[in-house]
Amino acid sequence: MSKLKLGILDQSIVTHGKTAIQAVEETIATVKLAEKLGYSRFWVSEHHNSSFIAGSTPEVLMVKLADETKRIRIGSGGIMLPNHSALKVAENFRMLETLFPGRIDLGIGRAPGGDRITAALLNPSNDFSEESYLQQLEYLQHFFRDTAATKYGPILAIPQSPTIPTQWILSSSGGSSKIAAKFGMGLAIARFINGFAQPDIVETYRKNFEASTQFLKPHALMSISVLCAETEEEARKMRKFLDYVLVQFEQGRFDNFGDEAFIQKYQFSLAEQERIHRNRGRVISGTKEEVKEKLIALTNDFDVDEVIVATMANNSLNRKRSFELLAEAFELKPLA
Repeated sequence: MSKLKLGILDQSIVTHGKTAIQAVEETIATVKLAEKLGYSRFWVSEHHNSSFIAGSTPEVLMVKLADETKRIRIGSGGIMLPNHSALKVAENFRMLETLFPGRIDLGIGRAPGGDRITAALLNPSNDFSEESYLQQLEYLQHFFRDTAATKYGPILAIPQSPTIPTQWILSSSGGSSKIAAKFGMGLAIARFINGFAQPDIVETYRKNFEASTQFLKPHALMSISVLCAETEEEARKMRKFLDYVLVQFEQGRFDNFGDEAFIQKYQFSLAEQERIHRNRGRVISGTKEEVKEKLIALTNDFDVDEVIVATMANNSLNRKRSFELLAEAFELKPLA
């Protein structure tokens, strides 16, 4: 395996006692830190109808993040395409590529990014079918290639940027690996969502890959939750916070969950302990030496040389330190 590249997925988490404004300010501070430390990419997510996650419009937030940095790639992780018009996505990302040429990633997903009622309100024509999703992807390619037209004439995605964003398909279960291969896009495996994702996802993608103008050969990366701490005890506390949040998510709760002291004292039920056990593949935690060993083993298994880490931490200082320790472990260097 070549030297492992690291990126960050940021969801603008509104932790207890903080506001959405502060959460977004932390995202901006984090992208500056990421570039300083030598991370390769910084992606932001799309979530809806949750006061705990402020990141709802990656295409808007990306403008600020790219403007605050110089070299790190800025992307969506991802745009939930069924929530949107394919033409509007093309125009948003062509504008981003015009403003910041050669630095924009368009990560595309098909999940609602929340509940189905909210998704239906975002796009009343969304029927949640795979056929419609594939059609939107086809339309998106036509808009990016300037080949879209009706009987009344061409339909152009404006502005006419000389380059287009690099496109990635997000896949948690593996069902989208063939879609990424068919369109010649990169594949981003969302292991932080599905801890049971297996290496055959990448194998299927590579086997079926069709070269495109963006990728002449397949390129896969993995996204996983990573919590890195100075000590085992601090790593354990960070892990309990994340375990608690994930359990709440799975029970349909997406609001602020209480302060750190409450969570650390919380006693999980037997059913919740079972859910935590099932979620163990979604998270890597420990000291920097332990995390490095586990990440290398996992990326070797999946045959990827790039990881995007999601770090939902119990406080901003521990989160920042986790990124710093991870950068130290893999000897990251800022881009020249």
